[in-house]
Amino acid sequence: MKHLAHQMMAISLLLGMMLQATAQKPNIILILSDDLGYGDVSSLNAQSKIHTPNMDAIAQKGMAFTDAHSNSSVCSPTRYGILTGRYAWRTRLQSGVLWSYDKPLIDSGRLTIASLLKENGYQTACMGKWHLGLDWQMDNNGKVDLTKPVLGGPRAVGFDYFFGITASLDIPPYVYIENERVTASSFDTVKASGGKAFWREGIIGNDFKHDEVLPNVTAKTVEYIRGQAKRKQPFFLYLALPSPHTPILPTAAYKGKSGTNDYGDFVLMTDDMVGQVLNAIREAGIEKNTLVIFTSDNGCSPSADFKELAAAGHYPSYHFRGAKADIFEGGHRIPFMVSWPDKIKPATSCAQTICLTDLMATIAEITGMTLPENAGEDSYSLLPLFTQKNDYLRNATIHHSIDGFFSIRQQNWKLEMCAGSGGWSSPTEKQAGEMHLPPMQLYNLATDESEKTNVANQYPEVVKMLTAQMQAIIEDGRSTKGPKQKNDVPVYYGKNGAVINKK
Repeated sequence: MKHLAHQMMAISLLLGMMLQATAQKPNIILILSDDLGYGDVSSLNAQSKIHTPNMDAIAQKGMAFTDAHSNSSVCSPTRYGILTGRYAWRTRLQSGVLWSYDKPLIDSGRLTIASLLKENGYQTACMGKWHLGLDWQMDNNGKVDLTKPVLGGPRAVGFDYFFGITASLDIPPYVYIENERVTASSFDTVKASGGKAFWREGIIGNDFKHDEVLPNVTAKTVEYIRGQAKRKQPFFLYLALPSPHTPILPTAAYKGKSGTNDYGDFVLMTDDMVGQVLNAIREAGIEKNTLVIFTSDNGCSPSADFKELAAAGHYPSYHFRGAKADIFEGGHRIPFMVSWPDKIKPATSCAQTICLTDLMATIAEITGMTLPENAGEDSYSLLPLFTQKNDYLRNATIHHSIDGFFSIRQQNWKLEMCAGSGGWSSPTEKQAGEMHLPPMQLYNLATDESEKTNVANQYPEVVKMLTAQMQAIIEDGRSTKGPKQKNDVPVYYGKNGAVINKK
């Protein structure tokens, strides 16, 4: 009995040490805004007509990045890259985005930030916009049955809890999903809405109102933070805000407050939701050991009405060319700021080129985990930048447009494998063809950050070097060091349609 007592005491001590080690790991909160431009955040744009005190507070308490990029200029592929640490163009999604009834983009068995953290003692939650496909079940007539469990979503890739919507707020079905269940008890059809408050016609649940989604998701998030703060277990919270994407729906409290237009007012509302999350962290007493990351999935959408905003003196893309969907900087250069009082010095900044795929390796290093060879293939840890040790390993970054066009960035050189914007801005690829523009564009961002002068003909050796580097990154199935990996499909990197990877 005495020997058993000693054994029990040893086990209890070991468990206590394990719990203590777990408790010391930081809480991690990732806030992803939807279609927020670099120039919309006032701490990044001194000329901004929109004041964003809560987004700015993250930078003031920590570090702001001035050369951060989404891995795509549209939402679904960026979200894939964030959660997997892998470029989405390695998957079947070679252009465009997913729709609500599309199959899941993240393969079962692929490691995600959520599954990595869950395996290592974290409670994990996803709130807000998913937009990575779902496995809907069908009724006897072959139609989607909203009363059956919705599979293949956040809970299938490592999240313990999910509350949110299927895709963008303008894409039906308009329903809330909690874990695997739609929360509505009955359904109707809502007609399409126009203007900045645009949404498509489709099914809507009886508990769903478009203008209530942002506040409701935020309220659920605050409730979750308060609950988790009472536990010893560290948590990872991925808050994917549905704003300021269309439908642009500032509520009465924000209407007219920005001095710009409805989009500017909606950005103010989005900033206030960020503030509510920050207040919840502070009031729960967990601020010191909580890493907060705030960013956007791509640049601002033309739906914001750039002409109207310019008349008010506001430019969501700052001085960068292009906007959401484009290969130009305005399509994928994004706000990115982090705070972590335990590790990051306040009011610091970083001009290093980074990518949202880096979050996987960053979180792995922060929590002392090692990524397997077939995970985070395009992810480099940002921790050295957070702690100002300056040994960040990324050498090149690949960008991708809505129409599937590539560019590669290395230091100040940026090579674009298309003649136009690769997206929605003028010149589109069709317009570029009619204008007989060169098939590739090369810019030196050190002297031409607005991408005005194509110098591809002047520096053929740079074009050759960057093209070879892009080809190698595609062929290797990874941009990080390690054994070659396979892309899921053949990958095309330019308008010539050369197959770079044969599966």
